[in-house]
Amino acid sequence: MNNDPKQASNDAQDLPSNVQKNPDDWTTGHETMTGAQASYLKTLCEEANEPFDPNLDKAEASKRIDALQHATGRGENH
Repeated sequence: MNNDPKQASNDAQDLPSNVQKNPDDWTTGHETMTGAQASYLKTLCEEANEPFDPNLDKAEASKRIDALQHATGRGENH
């Protein structure tokens, strides 16, 4: 086992973060979308003149948010 803190830091950087993980691979992706997701998704839907579906799960909501961010230009520089 390597006890070098620099190596441990580099190893952690090689692991995918939750931000980069595919929503289809989330262990909780099938759960109901969060309140924050619902709120942001409603806003994006209004801006894009798209219908809001309150029945999306976490993974579906995440993918919909990504698509609407692209369509509206929101979140492009973050």
